[in-house]
Amino acid sequence: MNNSAANTGRVLWAGLRALLVLTVITGVLYPLAVTGIAQVAFPGKANGSEVKVDGKVVGSELIGQTYNLPMKEGEETAAPDLKWFQPRPSNGLGSNSVNTQYAIILSGATNRSGDNEDLITWVKDAKAAVVKDNSTADYTVKPSDVPAEAVTSSGSGLDPHISPEYAKLQVHRVAEKNNLTVQQVDKLVADHTDGRILGFIGEPRVNVLQLNIALKQLVTAKG
Repeated sequence: MNNSAANTGRVLWAGLRALLVLTVITGVLYPLAVTGIAQVAFPGKANGSEVKVDGKVVGSELIGQTYNLPMKEGEETAAPDLKWFQPRPSNGLGSNSVNTQYAIILSGATNRSGDNEDLITWVKDAKAAVVKDNSTADYTVKPSDVPAEAVTSSGSGLDPHISPEYAKLQVHRVAEKNNLTVQQVDKLVADHTDGRILGFIGEPRVNVLQLNIALKQLVTAKG
């Protein structure tokens, strides 16, 4: 009995020591080593691809955000501030959507099918709003001009990019709201359009945050 108890004790003690050693290695030393290497090798990506303006963090290259007017009393949702380029919707378009404000704590799709009546209504309403908001005195947006991502969210609901087509559709409105020429704003879009990765992966895209930062700088310089 004594030998059996002693053997059991030794086995338990060995297992406990292995647990403690592996916990220190995999739970403390390894994360610290990986974090240290990341901070030295590519600190920007390791810290969340932060975007800074005048030393202040204004967002991330990887996460979209809204550009809305302050909400008024009684409003359920904030209206878009039309002087800025607008992103794609964030996970749905109605009050039942998963994430309407790019809240990073909520990520995911609405999982509604293409023939879902609510989804169809939201898309139709969103398309009508895009046409109305982006039509100016000398530029009329046609429903056929509205790209898909202008009225649908991404799978995560946090996509920071829009297509060059959607950015160009907004050019006349942004120019009018900021007292700029169409040529000036069109050049901003062209300068902030990223091509396909390695020339063949994905589609051309525009980071809305970077584009709006450049827009603000242009408006400030003009004023």
